[in-house]
Amino acid sequence: MSQHKLNVSELDFDNIKANLKAFLQSQAEFSDYDFEGSGFAVLLDTLAYNTHYLGFNANMVANEMYLDSADIRKNIVSLAKMLGYTPSSPRAPKAEIDITVNDATGTSITMDKGTVYTTTVDDVIYNFVTNSDHTTTPANGIYKFTNVPVYEGTLVTFKYVVDSSDVDQKFIIPSVNADTSTLTVKVQNSASDTTSNTYTLAKGLRALDDESKVYFLQETDTGKFELYFGDGIIGNKLSDGNIVIVDYIVTNKTAANGASKFTLAGDIDSFTNVTITTSSKAQGGADAETKDSIKYNAPLQYTAQDRCVTATDYETLIKSIYPNALSVSVWGGEDDETPVYGVVKVSIKAASGSTLTNYTKTDIVNRLSEYNIASVKPEIIDPETTSILLTTTVKYNANDTTKSSDTLRSNVVDTITNYNTNVLQRFDGVFRFSKLSALIDNTDSSIQSNISTLKIRKSFTPTLNSSTKYNVYFRNALYNPHEGHNQVGGGILSSTGFFVEGNTNEMFLDDDGNGNVRRFYYVSGVKTYADNTQGTIDYTNGQISINSLNVTSISNIRGLASTVIEITAQPLSNDVVPVRNQIIEIDISNSLITVEQDTFVGGSSEAGVGYNTSPSY
Repeated sequence: MSQHKLNVSELDFDNIKANLKAFLQSQAEFSDYDFEGSGFAVLLDTLAYNTHYLGFNANMVANEMYLDSADIRKNIVSLAKMLGYTPSSPRAPKAEIDITVNDATGTSITMDKGTVYTTTVDDVIYNFVTNSDHTTTPANGIYKFTNVPVYEGTLVTFKYVVDSSDVDQKFIIPSVNADTSTLTVKVQNSASDTTSNTYTLAKGLRALDDESKVYFLQETDTGKFELYFGDGIIGNKLSDGNIVIVDYIVTNKTAANGASKFTLAGDIDSFTNVTITTSSKAQGGADAETKDSIKYNAPLQYTAQDRCVTATDYETLIKSIYPNALSVSVWGGEDDETPVYGVVKVSIKAASGSTLTNYTKTDIVNRLSEYNIASVKPEIIDPETTSILLTTTVKYNANDTTKSSDTLRSNVVDTITNYNTNVLQRFDGVFRFSKLSALIDNTDSSIQSNISTLKIRKSFTPTLNSSTKYNVYFRNALYNPHEGHNQVGGGILSSTGFFVEGNTNEMFLDDDGNGNVRRFYYVSGVKTYADNTQGTIDYTNGQISINSLNVTSISNIRGLASTVIEITAQPLSNDVVPVRNQIIEIDISNSLITVEQDTFVGGSSEAGVGYNTSPSY
């Protein structure tokens, strides 16, 4: 009888084959068999491969049973459903426009749902449509529709007749590019009875009974969305012969973000002479929620339980309400430099487009209202950008590469750009100096080292011709090793130019190393101070306060007209951390990046290459 037992815990191919071989050699019939030199080796390979495949398949199946390790989308969606989470569908860009109908008559006119407007983005024409009826009456003889939301895409209507005898009947939205946030669901009694009821998307189960006119949504295996209705206990149950009428918009997702000029295609209540003004450009177009996003958000929404109490609750819900959000930051108003109680502040970094329009902000706040606790009010604050200005000198060994200094510099710029895009430019994106320095060194094997320093910059928009106080928050400690540091040289603070009332000289700001911000101008290249106490600088908290200043005009910055004054300072630490609504990014175009040969290792006398598109910082 065999004394050898198979080790069934091995999953590696070579180990499986070795175990099979050892098992066969323990048999009397095969103890002296040449397993490697015979056709038996092929059979062993087949057995080993088959076992390896089965083990791998079992491992993958086990992975797909858990949300954290699942990789196939349909499995992730199914697991998320168990937590009560529905992934976001694609979202249509939405704009807000005012329409004045110039040739209208009558007591009122109606703009029908589905009225089409056209726009052009990157030489491609896109349609925007209304998703509801709008009626207006004349005011002083003028027929005007105000703040009308229009969505990019095509309005589609689909109907189903309820048939309980069809066990496979499903109410599927046919397009994978349907924006489910634009869904309108009505249930008509029958073909002969046109009475209908509007059904709304169920948001939790707290207030539902057997008469609730609600529908539910789930994503199918194909990426399309399916509607389903109540069972007569939770939600109203449909009856045979009912007609389900579904209206929705099929969108091109992100393609029309930024559209700002619209033209009426067709008419409004038979009138065609219109004037259109855009109050909010198109924004919010987004792809369907990604697998990683579903895996991240589903447990958080389950924890939130349909209410907003913690900052994480708000972050999760906002990403569901506004899928175009790349990053969300939430904090209590009491944490601001000037505390405000009873307010939760929210800042959203959009994945496409710039800052959120007022219409989008209002829409998000309104949709958050039903989840707020007590009297807490959400307030959306625009992100603030703190720019990092790098001065980098890269040394390379010319004997280790055939690349020129220009090529190496381009490669280094690509490295910095990738770090800027993939790590920074979001609320939790911390600038780590050592990590970027290492990435620069690893850009090419010929690079020996880099010597890098940095400064940080923020800007503020002054109110012209008005005496106003200003605060600039770096929220990172600033360099001040001792009192009076670099007092003669202007401390660690600098600014771009501006003009003030009562003085024709171009003014600038610096500090005295003792916590005072000074205003000065140049006379024959020499600084002349107009005010040694123009403001204060808090080196510990990174706050600059500028006393009442009447700015009459702003100097050009880097040769271009500007509406802001830039403030540049030297941070205490080379690591820069974003706080609250702060976003850190590297201003690559205005950084000084030099690549030169390392003379310590020899090489030719080729000069280094250095560029600084704006040395004025």
